[in-house]
Formats: sequence, C-alpha cells, structure tokens
Amino acid sequence: MGTKIEKKTIEIAKKVLSDESEAIKSLINTIGIEFSSAIDSILTSKGKVVLSGIGKSAIIAQKISATFNSTGQKAVFMHATDALHGDLGIIDSEDTIIIISKSGNTPELKVLLPLLKRMGNKIISIVSDTSSFLAQQSDFVISAHVETEACPLNLAPTTSTTVALVLGDAMAICLLQAREFSKTDFAVFHPGGSLGKRLYLKVSDIFPQNALPVVNISAGLREVILEMSSKRLGATAVVDESGILKGIVTDGDLRRMLNNTQDINGLSAAQIMTREPKVIQQDEYATAALQKMQELNITQLIVVEEKKPVGFVHLHDLLKEGLI
Repeated sequence: MGTKIEKKTIEIAKKVLSDESEAIKSLINTIGIEFSSAIDSILTSKGKVVLSGIGKSAIIAQKISATFNSTGQKAVFMHATDALHGDLGIIDSEDTIIIISKSGNTPELKVLLPLLKRMGNKIISIVSDTSSFLAQQSDFVISAHVETEACPLNLAPTTSTTVALVLGDAMAICLLQAREFSKTDFAVFHPGGSLGKRLYLKVSDIFPQNALPVVNISAGLREVILEMSSKRLGATAVVDESGILKGIVTDGDLRRMLNNTQDINGLSAAQIMTREPKVIQQDEYATAALQKMQELNITQLIVVEEKKPVGFVHLHDLLKEGLI
C-alpha cells in the first residue's frame, strides 16, 4: 500500500500525461491544407528554415531546428529577442521563417514581424491563438491551440510547448518523406555514437582488428589448440589445400570431443570441426552480423571472401563498438 502522498503523485502525473495527450489528439482534425501548403512552401524554397521564439517557445524552436537538420532540412535557430540586436543577419532572402508562440502577441514579436515582412520572407506560425498579431502577419498559420496548460495554475507552458513540439516533429517527418530521405542519408548526419555506427559500420571495419586463426583440414589436435590459443578468439577456421573454408573448431567442439572420445591421439581438424560454419561477407553491415549471431545464439562469425576465410567478427567486437 502506498502512502497518500505517493497515490496523489501518481494521480497528478497520470493527469498531466492524459491532458497533454488529449491536446495532441484534438489537433489531428486541424491538420489540413494550411499545413500542407506550409510544407510545400519549404520544399520549393531555395533557402534554409529559420526557427524563432521567445521563452519556452524558443527552446522548442531550438529542438525543432535540430530535428530538421538531422533529417535533411537545413535550419538555424534565431532567438526573437536577439534578432532585434543583430541576429537578423542570419536570414537570407530565400529563407522561410517559422515562429513559435502561444499568445502570438508578445511585444518582441510585434517589433520583429514588421521587419521580417519588409524583408519579404515567407512566415509560418505555430501558434495557439490563431487570431493573434503573429497569425495575422503569417503566410501560413499552423494551429497549436490548447484550452489549458497541464499546470494547475494554467500558467507554466506545458501542454502548449508539447503541442508545438509535436507539430514540429510532424513537419520534419513530412519533409523527410517528401525528399525520400534514406537511412544512408541519415547516417551522413549521424556519424557519432552507437546510432551512427548502426547505420554505417561494416564488418570490414571490424574484423581486421582480430588476427585470423586458421588451420589446414589435416592439422593435428595439438596444432589446432595452439592456433586457437595464440589468436585468442576461442575458435579457428579450417581450410583445405586451396584455402577454401571447410569448417570451424570452437572451444565447444573441443569439449564435446573430450567428452565423447577416449583416445584423442591422432585426431585431426577434420574429425573435430563443425562443418558448414556460419559466415558473413565483409561488405555487410555490422548490425547484420549482430542480428545473425543473436538469431543463431553464437558469439562469432567467419568473414569470407570467395569462400575463403579472411577474418573473424566476434560478439565482443560489436560490444566494444557500442552496438549492443
């Protein structure tokens, strides 16, 4: 049993989530030709998108700007106050301006908007009050109307900023799909971290880190064990006289051999190995190697080129690269 305070906290948190989700749902029916026209205007523009706002709306504008940049739409953030003190220089003649505001009637916007209109840039507003000064000065008005904030005082920007953020995400995804932005494109803008590595890291980038353990199919047990030990991968590839891959000997194969064989003298790699080992091509993505290991419940794959082993990729390698 939770305390009364704990129950009250849970109740409040659930109400906030419910209120904000309902506000988002209520906007679905408002998405129409105005939204579509705003997207078309951005797509046909030769310039970038400049996002602006004041207070909490400025923070949302920054986030949307970052999302645009990461999904193929060039964008910059310009604080509405700083714009009046020199940052208007960010704007080029072909740029589209997106301004986020709840009221649309702040003093800074009333000074800024006539300047933007004079410059001739297209203005898109994401605004709660669609009859506001901002809406009247905009070429395209995207309604971000909310009845009340999640704040019980109806003061702190909560629901209004959530709604604006979601609308920005909707714009970003519309632009992304219109431009047929691909995973490869995404990787170009996200080279760092595990996300980027998942999109561009290939097996060929990993396996050269490991020495290649390999023995001939006729190699004796001693040679097999020494090769496995020296290369420290717990396995060795087994090849024929032409270097073609014929099998693999793993630690598990050695344990099974010892359990099932009384006389180990004279055993060769051919008698110990697992035939038809699991392989991967070096030009495949590292994520494909990870998926294959997980599906087969194994810890390593032999990297092959024209049926010949060129290396190993181990689960530890993928862990080290942050893919797991």
